[in-house]
Formats: sequence, C-alpha cells, structure tokens
Amino acid sequence: MATTDRHATTLALAHALSAAERGLAVIPLSRTKLPALRSPHHEDPRPTLCHGGCGRLGHGVHDATTDPRRIRELFAAAPWATGYGIACGLPPHHLIGIDLDTKSGTDASAALRELALRHLFTIPDTVVVITPSGGRHIWLAGPPDTVVPNSAGRLAPGIDVRGAGGYLVGPGSRTEHGLYSTAPGTAHLPPAHCPPALLRLLTPPPRTHQHAPAHRPADSSPAGHPDADPQRGQGLVQFVLAAHEGQRNTRLFWAACRAYENGIGETLAPQLADAALHVGLTEREALSTIASAARLTGPAHEPPSYGGHA
Repeated sequence: MATTDRHATTLALAHALSAAERGLAVIPLSRTKLPALRSPHHEDPRPTLCHGGCGRLGHGVHDATTDPRRIRELFAAAPWATGYGIACGLPPHHLIGIDLDTKSGTDASAALRELALRHLFTIPDTVVVITPSGGRHIWLAGPPDTVVPNSAGRLAPGIDVRGAGGYLVGPGSRTEHGLYSTAPGTAHLPPAHCPPALLRLLTPPPRTHQHAPAHRPADSSPAGHPDADPQRGQGLVQFVLAAHEGQRNTRLFWAACRAYENGIGETLAPQLADAALHVGLTEREALSTIASAARLTGPAHEPPSYGGHA
C-alpha cells in the first residue's frame, strides 16, 4: 500500500474513532465510498439476507459500531480503507442525512429553501459536511419511534435522503473525488432535531382506508395553520385573510400549495386571489404567487426508496 494511502487510512481510523465517541456508529469505506470489506457471502450459490448474524465481517452498514476495539478490527481487516461511513437511523441520534447534490444540474439548496417556505420550517444550526463536489450533507436527529427511509429525489430534485439502512460519508474521509470536511463553525455541533414539518415530508404517509374519516388528526398540519382537507378550502382562504403585513405573500403561497396538493387549487385560486387583494397584495403579486405554488405542487413521481450512501 502506498504511503499516501496508509496515511489516509490512519486519518480515517482516527476520525472514525472520534465519531464513535460522539455516539455515531461507523464502518470503513474504500475510495469509491462503498464499504471497504467485501461480503463474506459473495461466493454463496444463493443470495443470503445475513445482516451479520454469521459473526464474520463484511455486512456493510450492519457492521457499524461505536466500539473502539471493533472499529480497529474492521480497519485492520481493510487496510485499503481511506474513509468511514456513519450509519443512519441508529440510537442515540437516529441520524438523518439531507444530501444537497450539485451534480444533478439542479439547485438543491434553492429547492430546500422552497420546501421550507411551503411547509413553514427552518433548518436549525447543525453539522454540515461539505462534499468534494461542493454539495452539502445536513445532519439531523430523528425521533426514536420514527423510521425515515432512504430516497433519491423524492423530497425534491437534487435532494437525497439517508435514513435507516443508509450511511453518510464521514468528514475526514478521502475518496477518489477528494476530501469530505465539516463546514466552518459546525464541527462542534450535535445533530439538531429534525423540524416536525420536515419529518412529515421524510416519512411515508400512512395507508388510508377507503372510508377514512373526514377530519385529519389535529397535528396533521403545522400548529396554528388551517387543515388542508379539500372539503375545508375556506379555512385556507381565512388563513390568507388573517395575514398581516410582512406575511401576506408567505401565507398566500402556503395556502395555495395546500390547495393544489389536495386537488382544489383550480377551484380555490380565485378566492385565494381575492383574499390576497383584500389584505393588500396587488393582483400581479397574488396571481404570480398562486402560479408559483401550482408549478411547485405539480404531479410528483416518487421512485421507491433504497438503501445507500451519500
């Protein structure tokens, strides 16, 4: 092994041990960002669903641990490792990774800001990891009783999510594309709690029965905001009418998004526009905001979730 690789491995191990001290379970990664240890079952004639029960190393994220002795054992078995992965979804942090990609030709950061505006949440101060391509990994802590699945582009174009069964490339890892590092001022922060409104977007909606009750649970929409049930569109109109200066456009945008998401946008748009005019927006501002909401809430095609890394 070249001296540079040996040095990268030593640094990766040191960073992995430091992450483990913070309660983050880790595994060694190769320069390709994949688990460094090959599955012990790769020559089995039939596929196996073993997640480490056999006692051998090489089960990917299922090998993840915070035990220093075990971490050293994993890296000793993979002396070519130049990075480490941090398993998501495990206690105590139940880590969720929001991956803002720069390679997809979309502005993922802008897409996240639009989501935050539509659903009325803000990203708290938390760990942010900068990728070699200039992307961002935002670390958030999830609740212990909620399973966040992995997804690619489901939340918005250019935004991938790493949850249970996935992992994030840890800061200090060196890959074939470069070094992962923490954004200035964030390395010392713990993973911040995921905003409830964002968490609702990250988790699959519950299966509904054919004869579901007409009213949603009280917490199905942000606190203090109207229920977005299609039969209660007048609540959205009243929400706009209650806007004060400085929040008129935001309230109109939020209400229009809810209306279009529930299939009543075309019907309710004139009433929303009238309400916006009543609180002081111009006709041009109101129509532009409603049109923007209509574009952003067009039919979404969600790919199935999958395990993976970021």
